[in-house]
Amino acid sequence: MDDVEATATGSGSDRIRGEAKGSAPVPLSVLDLANVGEGYTSADALRATVETARLTERRGFTRYWIAEHHSMPGVASSSPAVILGHLAAHTDRIRLGSGGVMLPNHAPLVIAEQFGTLEALAPGRVDLGLGRAPGTDSATAAALRRTGPSGRGGGADDFPQQLAELIHFLDDGFPDGHGYARIHAVPGPVQGEVSRPPVWLLGSSGFSAQLAGRLGLPFAFAHHFSAANTLPALELYRESFSPSAVLDSPYAVIGAAALAADDEQQAYRQVLTGALGMLRLRKGRPGLVPTPEEAEEYQFSAVEREFVNSWLANVTYGTPEAVRDGLDALVKRTGADELMLTANVHTPAARVRSFELIADAYGLD
Repeated sequence: MDDVEATATGSGSDRIRGEAKGSAPVPLSVLDLANVGEGYTSADALRATVETARLTERRGFTRYWIAEHHSMPGVASSSPAVILGHLAAHTDRIRLGSGGVMLPNHAPLVIAEQFGTLEALAPGRVDLGLGRAPGTDSATAAALRRTGPSGRGGGADDFPQQLAELIHFLDDGFPDGHGYARIHAVPGPVQGEVSRPPVWLLGSSGFSAQLAGRLGLPFAFAHHFSAANTLPALELYRESFSPSAVLDSPYAVIGAAALAADDEQQAYRQVLTGALGMLRLRKGRPGLVPTPEEAEEYQFSAVEREFVNSWLANVTYGTPEAVRDGLDALVKRTGADELMLTANVHTPAARVRSFELIADAYGLD
């Protein structure tokens, strides 16, 4: 832990703290998984990602983050850095970032090089969000990692050490005598022309919350799939927080599932597709996100219905006004400094329309 704390320096809070627009109580941002629905292709999903990023930039959203997932037919965001490079070419102002890169899946030097490259392409508007989970099942995680099928080493338990190594590469700051002291992440600070992107820690439990607090880093919590842990994790983050060169006070973002439509029934039809897709994933049968018709006709067992109802209870959906009220209540309940909205549903046009309606509801320009 001390090694991480000694090197956790970097960009100031002006590159972290967002600015609320319109009547929104906090800044609004987007988390995108590039969902692939039945009848669509990954190419369709990625085109919708570009369209949504351009729309949300135009409407004053703060960030657009891409999540890393693997071996899931219904999710096309397996390579966040590649997608972010494409988005950098199609946007001008919105901050772009990973929500997140799963650090145990990659060599820290590779991440430092990828995000140094992104920073060179989009100076001053790149975020590096890091997670300690694999973003997939154990077999796929073993295939991704340098250690091979044994799965030993390079896992979540080594996250603090991996983080320290990554930050040293980002800062070009290994001490003299270290085995990596003569290795430089390029593009990066060694050239004197590329600053390093701010590091965020992501989590769905208390581990990363506490680590982010101790290091004085911004923290993003996955409320959209771990709602029961939201308040304990945020409390732990704030209690553990130590001011740093990055932040002088805590800054917490929560990921929130939200979908606005012209009426509640339209919204429900779409969020039900995401709930059924998640049910299949939890049962070990990941696939494309089902259509609204398939979701409506599906015969849920009592146990499955309980899961779906529990899942939908943590999704804010309905008319734009209802979604705004629900999100405002979430901010009040959690004290979040920023909301990162995600809409994991079947139809790309419904996602795009939802962000337009939410922007309208908050009076974003």
